[in-house]
Amino acid sequence: MKFAKNVFLVAGLWGVLVITPLFFIFDLIGRQDPPPITHPGFYYGFATAALAWQLAFFVIASDPVRFRPLMLPSVFEKFSYGVVVFTLSFQGRMRRGDLVFGIVDVTLGILFVVAFTRTGSLAYAPSAATKNGKT
Repeated sequence: MKFAKNVFLVAGLWGVLVITPLFFIFDLIGRQDPPPITHPGFYYGFATAALAWQLAFFVIASDPVRFRPLMLPSVFEKFSYGVVVFTLSFQGRMRRGDLVFGIVDVTLGILFVVAFTRTGSLAYAPSAATKNGKT
């Protein structure tokens, strides 16, 4: 369980550190990586949804066994973004330097799968209170 707590805590911290600046660099992105963003609703919607997932990672880290079902959509979140980054980079539609973010997300996705697997036996084991006859 400690492994799962640490993985989701690190993922949440990493995500907050990487995603929060997006709320302050909207115009900078358009200047450094033209063309400028023309749909701010999509941009801020993505950033907000991504930040919400980081909060979910903190919730999972607080009690991985209890929140184990949330690990499955968390795996999807990590792998789907990783696949998008790899695909767009290899199509030449994204800078190759952005592959770092795809690699980190795929790595975290793999760690999420490991955490899900490791917490499986704990999720179905009787608790200490149940063993002692208390419910």
